[in-house]
Formats: sequence, C-alpha cells, structure tokens
Amino acid sequence: LLYADKRLRNIPATPIFQMSEAKHDPNLKPVCNLVNALLTDMYQITMCYAYFRTKRHNTHAVFDLFFRQNPFDGEYTIFAGLSEVIAFMSNYRFTDEHIEYLKVQIPDATEDFFEYLRSLDCSEVKIYAFQEGSFVFPREPLLRVEGPVGICQLLETTLLCIVNYASLVATNAARMRMAVGPNKTLLEFGLRRSQGPDGGVSASRYSYIGGFDGTSNALAGMLFGMKVGGTHAHSFVQSFSSLDDLTTRLIELPGRDETVDIVDIVLKYRSQMEWEHTNSGELAAFISYCQAFPHSFLALVDTYDTLVSGIPNFLLCALAMYEVGYNPIGIRLDSGDLAYLSLEARKMFREIEARFNIKGMVQQLKIVASNDISEETLYSLNQQGNSIDTFGIGTHLVTCQNHPALGCVYKMVEFDGLPRIKLSQEIKKVSIPGKKRIYRLYGRAGFPLVDLLLLEEEVKAHGEPRQGERVMCRHPLDPTKRVICVPNSVVELLELVWDGKPTQDPPSPSIAEIRGQAMKELNNLRHDHVRFLNPTPYKVSLSEDLFTMMHELWRTEAPIAELT
Repeated sequence: LLYADKRLRNIPATPIFQMSEAKHDPNLKPVCNLVNALLTDMYQITMCYAYFRTKRHNTHAVFDLFFRQNPFDGEYTIFAGLSEVIAFMSNYRFTDEHIEYLKVQIPDATEDFFEYLRSLDCSEVKIYAFQEGSFVFPREPLLRVEGPVGICQLLETTLLCIVNYASLVATNAARMRMAVGPNKTLLEFGLRRSQGPDGGVSASRYSYIGGFDGTSNALAGMLFGMKVGGTHAHSFVQSFSSLDDLTTRLIELPGRDETVDIVDIVLKYRSQMEWEHTNSGELAAFISYCQAFPHSFLALVDTYDTLVSGIPNFLLCALAMYEVGYNPIGIRLDSGDLAYLSLEARKMFREIEARFNIKGMVQQLKIVASNDISEETLYSLNQQGNSIDTFGIGTHLVTCQNHPALGCVYKMVEFDGLPRIKLSQEIKKVSIPGKKRIYRLYGRAGFPLVDLLLLEEEVKAHGEPRQGERVMCRHPLDPTKRVICVPNSVVELLELVWDGKPTQDPPSPSIAEIRGQAMKELNNLRHDHVRFLNPTPYKVSLSEDLFTMMHELWRTEAPIAELT
C-alpha cells in the first residue's frame, strides 16, 4: 500500500475509532445519522396504520429479504451490511420531531396510532442472517425477519437500503479482486465520483470487505480502521514552473540531524543522464514532494509526458534519494496505455538499476495505475501483459456502472402461522413461502454443491440434512429439475443475530474479520462459479416437503381465468 508516511503501514486491523464496528459498545450507532426510523417509504407507515386500525399490527409475521439475480452477469454475491442492520435495530425509535411530521402527513390517523409509533422499538423482533461476508445466491433469504407485523413492515425499506448497496459494492470489489489475483494491491479511489457523502463512505467500507486493501477516503480510514493512501494530484505539479519555485534546496538525512542540498544531487544525475529536456517545473514539484515525504516518495508522472518527462524526472529524484539514504516508493500512471507505459517504466527502472548498480531497485519500485479502470480493463491488462503493482479504482467500483442496483426485495412468507406466497406472471418473481432454514451441502472435494432450503417444521420433525445421507434437492420453479445429493459435510447458514437485542458479543465482527470471511469464501467456490465469462450457476434448491408445500399453495392461491 501507499501511505503518506511509512509509519502508518502498521496500523492495527481493529478500528481506531469505533462506530458500527465497535466492540462492547452499549450505544451502538449507525455510521450514517440518516439511518433512523423515518428513513422509510411513506407507504410502509400508512400500511402499518391500516394494520393498526384492524388490530392486526401485533400479529406474528415472517419476512424474507432476498434477491432474484446475481449482479454483473456473475453467479455469486457477497452479503454485506449486517453490521449496519444491527446498529439500526439497536437505535430504532421515532422521535418527537418524527411524530409531529407524520401527524401532518397522515391527518386522518388517530392519536393512539402515533402513541403506538412513539413506543415502538425492535425488542419483539428476531433476525436470522447469513454471516456478513458470506457468499449468497438468488432466492435464499439473506435476512429472515420475525415479529409483530407492524414493526416488521416498518423495517422493510431501511433494511433494503442498507443491504442492497453494501452487498452490491462488496461483490463488485470481489470481482475486481478475482480479476487481479491475490498479490496485487487494490485501492479504492472513488469518493469524488460516488453518489453523495454517504455513498462515498459506504463504498470505501464495503469495497474493503470485498477484497480491496485500502482507500483514499480519510474519513473511512478513521471510522473503520482502514489503511489510507494517496500521492498527489496534477495540480501540485502544475503549481511549479521552475526550480526557482523551491523554497529550500535542503533535505534532512535519515536518522541524522544533518541536511544536504538535494537539488545539486538531482541536477548531477540530470547531467549524467542528459535529461535536460524534461519539464523543470515537474522536476521541482517532485523534489518538493521528496522533501515533504522522504520516506514515501511516489510521483504522479503523466502531467506533461509520461515517458519523455515524468518517469525521467522521477528517476532523477529517486537516484538522489537512494544516494542520501532513502528508498523511494514508485510512480503512478493516470492516463494513456497503462499496459505499455508500465512495461516501459519497468524497463527504464531496470536500465537505471544496472547503470548505477542499485541492487533490488526494479523489485522495490512500485507502479500504481489509475484512469477509469473497470473489471473489464483489469482482464484486458492481464491479456496484454503489464508491470502494474497497484490499481487505484474509483468510478466503476463505487457507482457499479455495469449493474447499478442489486434488486433485493422483502416479502412476507408467513402470517399468523400460515405460509404466504407472492405470485406473478413473471415466474422468476414467485416467492418461496414459509419459515425456512438453509444448509450448504459440501462434496468430497471440499467445494459447496448446493444450498438447500427446508421448512423449519420439517427440520424439527425429521432433523437436519446429514453427512453421507441422500437428500432430494428440487429446483424452486421447475418441477423437472431435481438432483439427489450425498453431502460430505453440511453447514447451516442462517444464525440468530438479533433477538430483541444483539445476540453476539461484540454485536458485529470487525471489518477486517468480515473481509477475511469474504476472502475465505472466495477461495472455497469452484472456479467455474466465479470465472468472468459464462460462469456456472450455483444451485439453490428446495427440500421435497418445501417444494410440495410451495406448489400446492401456488395452485391454491392462483386465480383461475375464465375464457368466453
């Protein structure tokens, strides 16, 4: 990573400023102060009033939060946002200001309804969820929300808002991590291109969970304990016109209370290399940056001409820094043919290493590339061949241009103990009814084979799927598709994370632990499920009992059209 000072490289993984990732924090708060009870669609509140008027607001209901299609033409999604969900639930309440506003918006509502809203919290709600950072797939509930229908209905929009973008960005980041492999450094540079301040902070947070190594976002670094990095912009280079703009020619020697004229050393090498043609203002800017950050000198080299001026000027400063005892970091490319320029830069590094006998220089100097990089760009660079060590990615990461929304939905699956189903003329939108449990079945090779959904009551009656026992797995919508699986191991995926209060201590794992979970799962999926082109769909199946119940309920609830 590239930091303003090498001393920052040892920042611990645990957050330095506890917010939603806080441990043992009795006042757990959402990161964004806009996340509160009123952050919802108005129809949720009017629907709640309709429940209240008919005295059904306390009837027990179950809702599933799920999505129907993996993003980015892929076959996997990373579940993220659970930490923020727990923080939101912990602080759920309508303020007096909220109530007064709603009285104006719903003038026909009775006063006792507003007193009901004023008294609401999430003490009667349960949430079962995947572990944050887990791989998830279409139709399976990421969250199962249980409790009085009034409060569960009011939670819908906020939960969707939290989980949708978080999971989308984490998945986008994971796909970019897959594209570059485990050894390249990925930095999130998207704050200036994000959808508002909250989008910027969220993008930094969830791109880290998806496999990025750090961010340029200083606030995200403080909030989540992420490592932050950056160099300088073109404007810094443009602010210098000549070497006369330098306010000092001196640089402190490392570990000594002495200074030396760095400009003289740079000009000595400029003469030896016969590089007097380079832009002198750019050279002055690089010298100034060396003086400011002698331990972490990294230069943006494309302000004027990358090969003719930028890289030569960097190398002149690098040679001077080596001579006085510092180790420069490298260069950043922000325009042009990144593959070609990186290879040419590495070639120039190699020539300087050989000429001046600076052992290890080629391996030590890093090449950072930015410039509107997308997932497709990363794969293209792989095919072309390149010498890039670090990628700074902004716009395509934080805006998710190839798939702007994940499309999570929140559907009632049980009411007053009875399974409920949502039908549609679009078959893919038919919901899976009932209170369900989810098991991941693994094969002999250690890879997951299928996620199997079972009714809670059938698990209670017949037990969980067991290692070595045959189990029928049915496609949710196509009765002709079925497979018998004999799992080598079985893992239950939903766990109780909220039972009127957080069930775990700490309420949420650290951001580093969530990232570790995501990277572990990334390595546990078969290659054909995560490949870039034509990935193999992962199976999400129903048990025989759940399949039968679903299709019988489907038959019962579907109106019969009459043709005349």
